[in-house]
Amino acid sequence: MKILIVEDNKKLASFLLRALAEEGYVVDLVEDGGVAITQSRSISYDLVILDWMLPTVDGLTVCRTLRSAGATMPILMLTARAEIQERVAGLDAGADDFLPKPFDLGELLARVRALGRRGHGDRYLEVGPVRIDRHERTVTLSGRRLDLTPREFLLLSYLVREAGRVVPRTELLQKVWELSFDPGSNVVEVHVKNLRTKLGEHAARIETVRGVGYRWQNEA
Repeated sequence: MKILIVEDNKKLASFLLRALAEEGYVVDLVEDGGVAITQSRSISYDLVILDWMLPTVDGLTVCRTLRSAGATMPILMLTARAEIQERVAGLDAGADDFLPKPFDLGELLARVRALGRRGHGDRYLEVGPVRIDRHERTVTLSGRRLDLTPREFLLLSYLVREAGRVVPRTELLQKVWELSFDPGSNVVEVHVKNLRTKLGEHAARIETVRGVGYRWQNEA
């Protein structure tokens, strides 16, 4: 499941990013409401976690704008506003659920799972012999379930979702390991090697593009 976090509190945003990534979700983070609107129009998200109080464009306006544009993904709004009338305003704007600040991480993850189970049409990702269940975070290959670590699941899901495109190593570090810099280690290469081992006869579907990154091939 691909999640967009819209939160301008850097400490909270970093905490949410790490917590959701550790649960196996693919996560993007923006700090501005206007950027969130633009990005949501070009990238298909399964869930948006949206702070009410944002710079430039507030969360309520973001919510209204997304719904007016036809966006159907669930929206979980984070807010310090506990008054009933404000929650009603948020629901009327198109929010699916609210979580008052401060919140318990366990409750947040439970709400994310619940919203993720809602049938919004893109639970499964299927490319060639691979079927990825984004809600249950499981992968089957030609009907056989693969035993993957959370990070392997993220890596495989990202490559499969971008099938046919060369994904730069730096992009994988950013999207799968939440790193904005290259640590100089071979962490990507090690995980790719492990994935190829688990893919068995389909290992060649992960193509190495020297000096750039990796590409998932539909035919191998």
